[in-house]
Amino acid sequence: MIIFPNAKINLGLKVINRRDDGYHNIETVLYPINIKDALEIVEFKELQFSYSGIKIPASPGDNLCMRAWHLIAGDFGLPNVHMHLHKQIPIGAGLGGGSSDAAFCIRLINDKFNLGLSISQMQDYARQLGSDCAFFINNTPVMASGKGDVLSNIHVTLKNYYLILVMPPIQISTLRAYQGVMPGLTNFDPRLPETLAVEEWRNFLVNDFEKSVFKINPEIKKIKEFLYNHGALYASMSGSGASVYGIFKQEIKLPELQQHNFVFYDI
Repeated sequence: MIIFPNAKINLGLKVINRRDDGYHNIETVLYPINIKDALEIVEFKELQFSYSGIKIPASPGDNLCMRAWHLIAGDFGLPNVHMHLHKQIPIGAGLGGGSSDAAFCIRLINDKFNLGLSISQMQDYARQLGSDCAFFINNTPVMASGKGDVLSNIHVTLKNYYLILVMPPIQISTLRAYQGVMPGLTNFDPRLPETLAVEEWRNFLVNDFEKSVFKINPEIKKIKEFLYNHGALYASMSGSGASVYGIFKQEIKLPELQQHNFVFYDI
């Protein structure tokens, strides 16, 4: 069986404070986007993991998909499998690719072996693997709080808009990004994407990571400025970076970006 894990973007991101467990409390809107990996699972004589596409930094045994497998197999006594992941979602981009792979792995295991797990049960497994993993189980726009794993419904759609995502040749460590951010830096309502038109987001919606990340990597700031200069209604870094997206009212071509060493998506 095969499944296609997708990426996400953050519509605003507010870092509130540092928690006693070392994580941070945040508030953000998570929105799924159409950049996808491919994950296949087949029964096999021994447990194996392989991948193609973008290089994955973790060893095969420590990959999030394998961790998801061991988590569920330990409870259900599942047979050995061969997992193959074709990686296309950029790493160190703030797009949640690793978390998505883990969550979709849980979904695929549930379907392949007819485990009958509910959405809530799968989210409980996903929360053990990463802060935003649970989001990808239901994979619809949500308001995320806590460390990113407390989810509530929100009514936001970009259906009638056009999204451009730019990935510079930079990887941002989430750990380093949190070390540089100032908790409580901004004071805005994280549910603004639900209450304001996209055309108004520019004046109110903030990603708290941008100030420190832009200081270290000014080229990321220049991408955001470029998107605004070419008509974006709203532009932002996603998560802790390094990807930057722009939301446009209509389709637009930006050949200038393609002349640089960027991964450039029209989605």
